[in-house]
Amino acid sequence: MANFPTHIAVGTLVAGTLATLTVAADVVAPENLVAVTLAGVLGSVLPDIDLKDSRPARAMFAGLAVFFAFAVLFSAAGHYSIAEMLILYVGTLVAVQYGAKYIFHKFSYHRGIWHSILAAVFVSFVTATVYYYLLARPDAVCWLAAGFMFIGYMTHLTLDEIYSVDVMDTRLKRSFGTAIKLVDRKHPGHSAVMALATALAYLTTPPAGLFVHSLQSQPMWASLQRQMLPPRGAPWFGIDVAGIAARAKGHRADLPAPAISDVTTGSIAPAPPADQPLPAKPSN
Repeated sequence: MANFPTHIAVGTLVAGTLATLTVAADVVAPENLVAVTLAGVLGSVLPDIDLKDSRPARAMFAGLAVFFAFAVLFSAAGHYSIAEMLILYVGTLVAVQYGAKYIFHKFSYHRGIWHSILAAVFVSFVTATVYYYLLARPDAVCWLAAGFMFIGYMTHLTLDEIYSVDVMDTRLKRSFGTAIKLVDRKHPGHSAVMALATALAYLTTPPAGLFVHSLQSQPMWASLQRQMLPPRGAPWFGIDVAGIAARAKGHRADLPAPAISDVTTGSIAPAPPADQPLPAKPSN
């Protein structure tokens, strides 16, 4: 399987690409972009949470404990006294860090139900619920975070499956086929529990109507398509390479640098009409 740094690197790349497309499509406010991007990065490492006593598992449970502790603290702000909020914060931290971790590893094993598409759907529903009730995000943002989580999760499973192929020896490793699967057929009881948990998690999710409508918006996709590349004739990153090269050779040393606009024809201006005299060369 792929190691932890590889999952982090590829997951960050995928989440960053999704975030770039999201910004270009203008479907989420900037203050929500970081939150949904983090969901994608977390999803890219989450399946390895079933590695008992491993650094990734310890790091993820510690991170989840801090996340849920702060989420509970922020949701309780203004409703309880400082002492009560501290109790909630510390209690959540300990419960997730030690209690949830112990129970989780008691009934899980590596490459089991957590390396399945069903688990990816489950954690996506949980993500939408957490973002809606604990982080108080709009319902469409919650489902966008769920989408990021699902894609990040599936990126992890895909990487593990790719690493199960020994290209040099042209053979499949014994782990091939254990990373991406719909359910865990070796333990049908685990699959049944996960299916039930997924159904219950769906019942707690926010409304998805606005998110689905946004995905079906033709103007959004048209805007995204227009912004995939710079406008025709416009310089990349606003740098007029042709103009810079021409001035460096001294061909236009006596003319001011052209202003960069949204649409440009580069350093070559269109020829004037035949009945119009050429502009006079400016005097020194």
